[in-house]
Amino acid sequence: MKHRRPRPRSRAIARAVGSAGALAVTLGVGMTPAMAAGKTSDRPTATGFSPDDPEPNTNWAPENDEGPLAQKSVHPEAFAAGRTAASPLQLNMPAPTGPYSVGMVGLHLVDSSRTDPYVGGKREVMVSLWYPATSTSGHYQAPWQPSISGAHFLASRGLSPQQVTLPRTAGHVLAPVKTSLGKLPVLLYSTGLHSDRSMGTALAQDLASRGYLVVTVDHTHDANEVQFPGSRLEVNRMPSGTHSSDTLKVRAADIKFVINALGKISSGGNPDAGHATLPAGLAQSVDTSRIGMFGWSLGGAAVDTAMQLDKRIDAGANLDGQFFGTAPSKDLDRPFMLFSSGSHNRNNDGSWRTLWSHLKGYRVDVQLHGAAHLSFSDQEWMVPQEAGLLGLSKAQLQQQYGTIDPNRAVQVQRVYLAAFFDQELRHKHSTLLDGPADKYPEISFVR
Repeated sequence: MKHRRPRPRSRAIARAVGSAGALAVTLGVGMTPAMAAGKTSDRPTATGFSPDDPEPNTNWAPENDEGPLAQKSVHPEAFAAGRTAASPLQLNMPAPTGPYSVGMVGLHLVDSSRTDPYVGGKREVMVSLWYPATSTSGHYQAPWQPSISGAHFLASRGLSPQQVTLPRTAGHVLAPVKTSLGKLPVLLYSTGLHSDRSMGTALAQDLASRGYLVVTVDHTHDANEVQFPGSRLEVNRMPSGTHSSDTLKVRAADIKFVINALGKISSGGNPDAGHATLPAGLAQSVDTSRIGMFGWSLGGAAVDTAMQLDKRIDAGANLDGQFFGTAPSKDLDRPFMLFSSGSHNRNNDGSWRTLWSHLKGYRVDVQLHGAAHLSFSDQEWMVPQEAGLLGLSKAQLQQQYGTIDPNRAVQVQRVYLAAFFDQELRHKHSTLLDGPADKYPEISFVR
């Protein structure tokens, strides 16, 4: 993910899909004082050095993480329009591999202390909580995305609900928490630029099935679609001229706010703006003394920024995200994992080299060979299933998602993320982190 300042003569660059399946992207840069006050501005930012200037000759990351297709301005009528199929393609996502059933609840959180930097008004975010559950009988499985945001997501890819049925997750809505496990360590997830929290579902629900409380966070008006209660849809409103370093500060503040909301839950309160029902046993199951964070692409960069802002985050993992701003040049004394695709590591990303030299606690740098940047999102299992509808050949899929089998890519990510957080939050050492393992030849350690 590269979210960077445009060249002086161009404030937006679009790379349409075409036969290569490249992403179409609108680039913006530089948070201005007007933006910080909740106003937008089309004035270009100053020229000169920027911490958001990209690494030269880097091609391992797209500049927009929403999907493999051209991003389009979507009219509401498009939700019900489009080509119809005799039978919609039913997408299926990888099932969790842990020993526990999974519960889920979505919360609407309003931060009265902050102004939304993109549109003004109070800052609002939507989050999903994924957790180990007891009986799931009578609790329906949450959709991968709610209907309206899901339709918007499909339309942005040139598809419709008549062509594709998005999957159900393993998360059973409002299923009671498995309190016999005691207090659950917390993991927070931040997603890629202009994508939404659903892109981390395969990893989140798997970690929940292993005994974690996982909170996936939508960064409103950065994400291309966020559905709020009352069928309200908020879309990307990030102004032209937004620096990634400033976007990361907004995301870090969102994460700190979400941690505060978890603290309210653990104290018996209900932070949901509409006082929505919480799952039975949730209040006694939140362990805010053990918090980790992971993120993909720009969300991976947000992990370091959030850890610098909030000392309560005990360990972090970056899934293939380039860092921006000054955060990686500051010392960090807590455990950190760098987890990269096959074409990205410290050798071709100066921001990773900078952070590595400032990591003063436990650190590990692993590389998933055969994977591409988009392999660390739910696109990895989703797009190959849609390839026929999208008109993507095997060669085009490999260009965007690498050569690794999609199910294998998800499996390996799950295992190594769990090993890292088990070690750092549960003090269960895993030999997987000691060096190469015969069982996972796709993983190498960058020394």
